[in-house]
Amino acid sequence: MSAPLDLPKWADTVLVPAVSVVCAFLVAGLVVLAIGEDPVSATRYLIQGSLGSGEGLGFTLFYTTDFIFTGLAVAVAYHAGLFNIGGEGQATLGGLGAALTVLNLSFLPGFLLIPLGILGAAAFGAAWAAIPGYLQAKRGSHIVITTIMFNWLASVLIVYLLVNVLREAQSMNPETREFPAQSHIPFMHEVFAAFGIEIPSSQLNLSLILALAAAFGVWLLIYRSRLGYAIRVVGSNPTAAVYAGISPARITIIAMLLSGALAGGLAVNELMGYQHRLLLEFTAGYGFVGIAVALMGRAHPVGIILASLLFGILYQGGAELAFEQPAITRDMVVVISGIIILFAGALDGLFRRLVVRVLHSTKAARA
Repeated sequence: MSAPLDLPKWADTVLVPAVSVVCAFLVAGLVVLAIGEDPVSATRYLIQGSLGSGEGLGFTLFYTTDFIFTGLAVAVAYHAGLFNIGGEGQATLGGLGAALTVLNLSFLPGFLLIPLGILGAAAFGAAWAAIPGYLQAKRGSHIVITTIMFNWLASVLIVYLLVNVLREAQSMNPETREFPAQSHIPFMHEVFAAFGIEIPSSQLNLSLILALAAAFGVWLLIYRSRLGYAIRVVGSNPTAAVYAGISPARITIIAMLLSGALAGGLAVNELMGYQHRLLLEFTAGYGFVGIAVALMGRAHPVGIILASLLFGILYQGGAELAFEQPAITRDMVVVISGIIILFAGALDGLFRRLVVRVLHSTKAARA
């Protein structure tokens, strides 16, 4: 008789994904070996490029910040039984909200303009996600289809606005003018320098603190609030939710609003924290990576932070790896990421059963 698939929360959130990642890297090592490269050297370059220097660590944490926001966005909807794959479009509209806010309120001081820019990004992202949420709740439209459509709509809308409305008259580039200086979220090396501590310059900015605060807020919401309980009930059993007096339609819309607002955090990090202007394709596919992050992290904030760090290491370390070993191109790094997603997603049940057997065997041996 096979062991039951019940696992402690820590094992399900951390141990199972860790086993999946280790196995994925072993398989990726075989792929690297097959093209005639040394997988040990490749791993060393990957780690050194992402964690081996202050600059590399800064870039890794910058990417991690993006993935935390998009992973949390997917996770909140996932707890409500919704598969929101519209993070790209929601982040794009979040960027529009941030840009319109800081450019039109440039007379305000930074301690007001920065929070308002963040709220603008969250509001526009939430509004863009609310429409598919409403269509799902009230019209029965499938959330996957509508969020895919809204990704494309956001892409077309931002191109039109940047080319015809928001672009500077003297510029040929499809981008806005630079955001006012007081709206720039400080870089982390600038913050440390203010305290007399010198660290290498990188794109990393205080949005990382905002992302960690958002993760803590999502944990409080999902696991320590009445609304979070309602979200989880609807996600587990909508029929039971109705009998409990919970409206699945209302929860669907609320969950998508929260999901879209979190996706707007990507725009805060990229635009207010680094680019300092609205430009095309600033989301760079990070909204789709958020899906893998949420699945690998079991839709739990702690797991999402760890999965985000892993993908941050892959993005930054992969760039260094491609430079040091040209035979391993950026496409190969994408393949490695795909293997990790495959192992953490499609083969999740296999590794869960493996961990269950090991834990039960260990427990029986101790008894």
